[in-house]
Amino acid sequence: MTTPSSRDLPSRDLHAALPWALIGAACLGSFAATSSGTTRAPFLLDMAHDLDVAMPLVANLVSLTATAWGITSALGGWLSDVIGRRPLLIVAPFALALAMVAQAMAGSFFWVAVWAAVGGGCAGAFTGVIFAEVSSRVPDSQRGRALGWVMSGQSLTLVVGVPMAAAVGSVIGWRGWLVCVGGLALAACLSLFLTVGRGSAGHTRGTAARPSLRAALSPRVLGLLGTGVAERICYGLAAVYFATFMQVTYHLSLLELALPLAVFALGNVAGTVLGGQLADRLRDRLLTFAVAMALSGAAALALFMWHPGPVVSIAVGFVYVLLNALGRPSFMAALAAVPDDVRGTVLGLNGTSASVGWIGAAALGAVMIGSVGFEGFGPLAALLSLLGAGGAMLSRRSAPS
Repeated sequence: MTTPSSRDLPSRDLHAALPWALIGAACLGSFAATSSGTTRAPFLLDMAHDLDVAMPLVANLVSLTATAWGITSALGGWLSDVIGRRPLLIVAPFALALAMVAQAMAGSFFWVAVWAAVGGGCAGAFTGVIFAEVSSRVPDSQRGRALGWVMSGQSLTLVVGVPMAAAVGSVIGWRGWLVCVGGLALAACLSLFLTVGRGSAGHTRGTAARPSLRAALSPRVLGLLGTGVAERICYGLAAVYFATFMQVTYHLSLLELALPLAVFALGNVAGTVLGGQLADRLRDRLLTFAVAMALSGAAALALFMWHPGPVVSIAVGFVYVLLNALGRPSFMAALAAVPDDVRGTVLGLNGTSASVGWIGAAALGAVMIGSVGFEGFGPLAALLSLLGAGGAMLSRRSAPS
């Protein structure tokens, strides 16, 4: 019988071999982790009023949680390589559920911020580990597809999570919604408990040597992590500021923004799922990522420097995020092509680099708006996409055979 490790297997066999229960649990975990921070967006004004603080202060919770996420992502990834992935994939989502409930019960902004940081740390501690676990449970020929599905759990937060938060929160308030997110995290904890094996990866055996940080931080991995920062900034410039760009350029109301944001988010979901298929069908994953990055840079120039009307700009925004997301599973699959005993560390560091990218996108975008306006976003995103593509091509030269 043919093994499922060959790229030449028929797609039907590849699909049959995927661990769909684990992938579903991983999607739920990714969705819950991302929702713990992202779905706070509809409640900024309500939280500011209830907590008697300025709205920008509440908005800064995003940076706070992203920083905590980045720190614990690296630590959680390394720890999973030492003690195994299963403990983190159970304990961290459970701790996230408790942190969300504590945040909902907090009586002051200080304690909301404290528990938001704790929640961001808990989310970061297991998201990279989820990718490591899924990567280790599938052959390389299926890795792009599997990771693409897991990434779609994060992408669905914008399509489903934020609208759901607004709808449910309008009835039970922002505190009630945070409890709901805690319930999602608890469900993720249970599903991962049932699907992650007890012998799951890492150094669960007492006689095994601890993973070498030097082995994890090879020149190729370091190059890819730097490339990941460029990709996150490039994507984040649009993800963070697309709504504001449409408002400023076309004077759209909040209600009119619903459709552009939904189309943008759908492009992200479609790109990650389709990109997973590409990653498994095209042998040269880093070349696939580089081409997608270069094309997304061209789309960024059109999006921010060409203003033919809202309908066309929405379509260009869809193309931009679709192209960016198409390369992401190839990038993740290439990054995951490391020895299993350091895979948690490497993918945890990827979460850290992504957090750096998100923070960088917010900061660079604010500087750009204050200096040259949105017209500067296109050249900046194009430059970053070329840097990302170039970094991928350099790392490609040292890619494992």
